[in-house]
Amino acid sequence: MTDALELTYWILAGLLALFYLYGGGVKVVRSREGLRPMMAWVDSTPMPAVRAIGAIEVLGAIGLVLPPLTGIAPWLALAAAIGFVVLQIGATGVHLKLGDRRIALNIALLLTAAVTVWPAAVRL
Repeated sequence: MTDALELTYWILAGLLALFYLYGGGVKVVRSREGLRPMMAWVDSTPMPAVRAIGAIEVLGAIGLVLPPLTGIAPWLALAAAIGFVVLQIGATGVHLKLGDRRIALNIALLLTAAVTVWPAAVRL
């Protein structure tokens, strides 16, 4: 992989990993009341599902960074990037279904994850 592509991957993967470590961690540990100011959708979602989404986000963040760093199962980085694309497609759909048109963050995360897929695939 070229140095520019490698740098692109690490910048994008690092940003995504930080975002999802925080966002996923918050979903895992905070109560519904604590999540409500940032995530109105939690009122329409069972808390076990919110916690599962949070755990998936944390695992995905780890999957973007740890396998490429260790060289163990590097295909997991590609799976994590694709997983975040799918997650944001679903999240955007949930927001729109609930009448929430504030989806700019979802679109930005979707595009960032989609761009991360390419360098992750080239690494294989």
